[in-house]
Amino acid sequence: MKSRTVNFLTIATDLILINLAFVVAYIARYQWQWLRPVLFPEPYADYLSQQLILVLLLILMFSQHKVWRRRRGEFWIDEISRIFSATASALALMMAITFFFQPSPFSRLLLVWAWVFIVLFIGLARMLRRLTFSMLYRRGKQVDRALVIGSGEAGRGVIRTLLARPDLGYKVIGYLDDSSDENNIGSGRIPHLGNYRELAKIIRTHPNLHTVFIALPGSMHQEANTLLQICQTDGIRAQVVPDVLQISLKRVEFNNMAGIPMLSVRNLRMSRMARALKRGLDLSLVLLLSIPTLLVGSLIALAIKLDSAGPILYSGVRIGRNGVPFKMYKFRSMEVDADQKKTALQAQNEADGPIFKIKEDPRLTRVGVWIRRLSLDELPQFYNVLLGQMSMVGPRPPLQEEVNLYKPWQLQRLSVIGGITGLWQVSGRSDLTFDELCLLDIYYIENWSLTLDMRILLQTIPYALFGRGAY
Repeated sequence: MKSRTVNFLTIATDLILINLAFVVAYIARYQWQWLRPVLFPEPYADYLSQQLILVLLLILMFSQHKVWRRRRGEFWIDEISRIFSATASALALMMAITFFFQPSPFSRLLLVWAWVFIVLFIGLARMLRRLTFSMLYRRGKQVDRALVIGSGEAGRGVIRTLLARPDLGYKVIGYLDDSSDENNIGSGRIPHLGNYRELAKIIRTHPNLHTVFIALPGSMHQEANTLLQICQTDGIRAQVVPDVLQISLKRVEFNNMAGIPMLSVRNLRMSRMARALKRGLDLSLVLLLSIPTLLVGSLIALAIKLDSAGPILYSGVRIGRNGVPFKMYKFRSMEVDADQKKTALQAQNEADGPIFKIKEDPRLTRVGVWIRRLSLDELPQFYNVLLGQMSMVGPRPPLQEEVNLYKPWQLQRLSVIGGITGLWQVSGRSDLTFDELCLLDIYYIENWSLTLDMRILLQTIPYALFGRGAY
């Protein structure tokens, strides 16, 4: 569905809801008599002229406040704020008009109810629109094809946002680097298509390209201008990402010191309050799930014992927050000598980067295949959560040998406690490249909230049940 069609439908729906809100406001005032009894009932027909004037004023104010301009990634509450402000401005003008012309009949309380119902009805309509588009986008429908130019911090910031937020409605066909081989991102869902100088050729070979995100370093100002001109010539929408100090804008703080604008860089770490809230959520979930976990865990332990020789639990050293090692527990899903066989199987590794993964791993036991597919092998990590070594949600704790191979920017994922599940798990799990996994982890750290944790936990359930990307 084209943006013009969406915009037309939005305006038409809003006008219908505005008129409906006025009717409901009249009913609330004169029939339900909310807040104040009616002494002299007035027919609805006498208010039609005022309704028409209010609709015209709302059209004017909605246009001025850009209520009908759809902004991807904008929070629903911010959109409601603009609707609230625009409606208030229209009603203020309506009050001024009625003051001079003294229409009869007239009710200020009716206008107040109109304000309430207009914001309520349009706000609910916007929420429905968001849910509808979010569902379509997650299924790959009605998405706009996009290209990212830049593989530095700004470029990675755009890529991790587009990976983590399919609800924005972009399908990224790939990225172009900025001549620095060390900044190249492991290709996967977002492949490397070449150098930024090849933009014109990429546009010709991808006729359905909608948006180009230009995220080059600040020192490449002239190159960014050239790319903008190419996009303008070919009718492609271009958006430039400011690379302030060549770091993510999430880490830049703007301050005012006696009238002097100041920029400072905040650490990529959660505050003490955030960590306390996250810890409270972890403990609450562990206590809530403790009994069913013990019951299911007992059955798994029995199955492992009957299936193969060896211990029920497997423990291995993982790297936690700030590089501190700890012992992580899992139900044993492989043969006892699995670690010794790893070197011989290195040629069959199907994962990129420092991760070792084989889809049909020959070291798995019969029970191990099933508990891996359903992610039940990770239930003992509730004990790690109880000890504070892990969280329910967070970056997956790596091995030391993996950390030794990290690029400098990938070390950012170690700035928080590792988790049992994470944004990576609900965005592809083992189908992601390692670089994409790191990008999602950093996006999670920068955008953490209790709401995000709850959303990831709820989305993990179907991923675990259907075993998507798990091996």
